[in-house]
Amino acid sequence: MTRVDVPDPPHRTGADLLVLHALRCGGFAGLAGVSDATGLPEPDAESALIDLAVAGLVTHVPGDLGGWGLTEAGRAADAERIANELAATGARPVVAAAYDEFLVLNPELLDLCAAWQSRPADGATIPNDHTDAGYDSRVLDRLADLHRRAEHGCAELFATMLRFRRYRTRLAGALARARSGSRAHVTDSTDSYHTVWFQLHEDLLATLGIPRPWHATEPRYR
Repeated sequence: MTRVDVPDPPHRTGADLLVLHALRCGGFAGLAGVSDATGLPEPDAESALIDLAVAGLVTHVPGDLGGWGLTEAGRAADAERIANELAATGARPVVAAAYDEFLVLNPELLDLCAAWQSRPADGATIPNDHTDAGYDSRVLDRLADLHRRAEHGCAELFATMLRFRRYRTRLAGALARARSGSRAHVTDSTDSYHTVWFQLHEDLLATLGIPRPWHATEPRYR
């Protein structure tokens, strides 16, 4: 009988680590933001946040502008747990390959964000007031093309670690909303394409244990 190799099932990260890591990659957030970042229903996300708070790993600021954030202990705990997860799954080569693909596309994404926020006119560059529908459409077409290439480059990552699939869903959603007329979903909302892309960058760096290489010339659309 011929032996057929069955691929390993994708790794599923536990709720507590999903929530902890979402705060590490995305920063301070309300319950709705944590739920969106993780894909967990709000009651499940809130339960995990409470457990993490009891353990001293996250803190909560009450009020309309309040939310949840990591403590220093939480940041250290996340780094350790994510490193352990990567080692246990043996997925480092897959994550590293996806990061290499990401680095190729990242400058193009930043250029597209700059093109969305400004446009050429009469030999000069002016703020984009979005009155030129043809110009905006061309930028969005370029963003859609980049999105297809990013999905292809991260396909093995999405198949190996389920938590990264949430970025695919969030990026596709931001692109769809932008193409439907919600201009803020390119660069200017908390769930814009650039914001989610930035968080994916943070996640790849954090997962691989690479310090973020800040450059003074790199724009930050946050």
